[in-house]
Amino acid sequence: MISFLLKYRWMDVILGFLPIIIIIGIWIFFMRRMSGGAGGGAGSQIFNIGKSKAKLFDKNIDVKTTFKDVAGLEGAKEEIQEIVDFLKNPTKYTILGGKIPKGALLVGLPGTGKTLLAKAVAGEAKVPFFSLSGSDFVEMFVGVGASRVRDLFKQAKEKSPAIIFIDEIDAVGRARGKNNFTGSNDERENTLNQLLTEMDGFGTDTNVIVLAATNRADVLDKALMRAGRFDRQIYVDLPDLNERREIFKVHLKPLKSIKTLDVEFLAKQTPGFSGADIANVCNEAALIAARKNKKSVGKQDFLDAVDRIVGGLEKKHKIITPGEKKTIAYHEAGHATVSWLLEHAAPLVKVTIVPRGQSLGAAWYLPEERMIVRTEQILDEICAALGGRAAEKLIFNQISTGALSDLEKVTRQARSIVSVYGLNDAIGNLTYYDSTGQSENSFNKPYSEKTAQIIDEEISNIIETQYKRACDLLKKNKSKLTQLAERLLEKEVIFKDDLSNILGKRPFDDDQNPEKSVTT
Repeated sequence: MISFLLKYRWMDVILGFLPIIIIIGIWIFFMRRMSGGAGGGAGSQIFNIGKSKAKLFDKNIDVKTTFKDVAGLEGAKEEIQEIVDFLKNPTKYTILGGKIPKGALLVGLPGTGKTLLAKAVAGEAKVPFFSLSGSDFVEMFVGVGASRVRDLFKQAKEKSPAIIFIDEIDAVGRARGKNNFTGSNDERENTLNQLLTEMDGFGTDTNVIVLAATNRADVLDKALMRAGRFDRQIYVDLPDLNERREIFKVHLKPLKSIKTLDVEFLAKQTPGFSGADIANVCNEAALIAARKNKKSVGKQDFLDAVDRIVGGLEKKHKIITPGEKKTIAYHEAGHATVSWLLEHAAPLVKVTIVPRGQSLGAAWYLPEERMIVRTEQILDEICAALGGRAAEKLIFNQISTGALSDLEKVTRQARSIVSVYGLNDAIGNLTYYDSTGQSENSFNKPYSEKTAQIIDEEISNIIETQYKRACDLLKKNKSKLTQLAERLLEKEVIFKDDLSNILGKRPFDDDQNPEKSVTT
């Protein structure tokens, strides 16, 4: 009897500890999963959570990318090459009293080649190169981010001279103290504080250079941007005509293209394209040629690739009623006619009513790549964009929802005239544009309600004036508008020759301008 009671007492004790045993088991299971999963050595990895995740490139890992593989970006390459040269020949600069720069920040739009430039640095410098993303510092555990920063710089100092590359640094380098009502960003701020200390604090006299890349330099902390940390900001802009030609040559090398392919022509067809966009055009052209069972990639394949990337996938089987098709034809013909008759509007090279992507029709222009824009140029572009709606009103005495993207564009342009560039007499030589992005919300307007009312009135006046101007132009050329629309309904796609035959030679054309190219 006594043994029976003792047995059940031990069972009660075991059952009492059972919840704790289950909790410990679950904790061990999840810790093993976070540290790399079950398997040999996984338990020891639990204690490595504060170690840096940077990937090391050194003499044992050959990086084949060099500056020769980076087409264009001549200004950015020149500044980066100087940093590489400093690491290779430091005495050339230190003998004159110069100091090695602490860091360089690559700033530019997505796809312009910031990460590629960093890869070229890794291939050229021939020194240890640590590469990681800003998000690699962010972790759910307190203190892990700062610990990883310390470990990263410790490894770099041990192998100095060395380079650290942090891609998308805005993930950890955002300005401190903004919109932090709940304290949820404390861990990220602690990580940033540690990064600031490592880059320029006590005991930083080592040959470690920090490269970073971002497309949001406006949100970075000011302490991170000051001299002594990121001494240089290198702007990586979109490529111009000559740079696009060089980028095409790089991406055309692996393609089996026709021998007569004109690279200059391709560069003119892609204004505003980044290096990544051009790489996508080349790849898409190869896929289109393969789909057509061709043995080489030709000029038309590249044009189709540009259409595909800019306009979207062609939807040949989309069901459109005859009435809708007629409205679309007159809408696109309105754009074509007005832009053809205005001096500063970009002339058209092609008009189509074949649906692509989200659009039911498209007008493909030949814009100039301008460094500065005058008021009359913006007004002509607004007038041309309103030509579609003006044509609908003139022909059908009705307007449709098809002008949504046009209205969005002209409203943005009119607002820039009034409140950004100071080109409006009512507002004067003032701008309410904030490059830091700190006033871009409805609670912090940099102007009074009276000024806001004036801005709204001026924007409306600009748009309505240009709309009336488009209507007047189309009334004077109604027969040509009708001919163009009927040709569109017949052929669905018309080109510059059709426009010239119907509308006549454009008096403002300058065939000698090398910076004209096709876009939508």
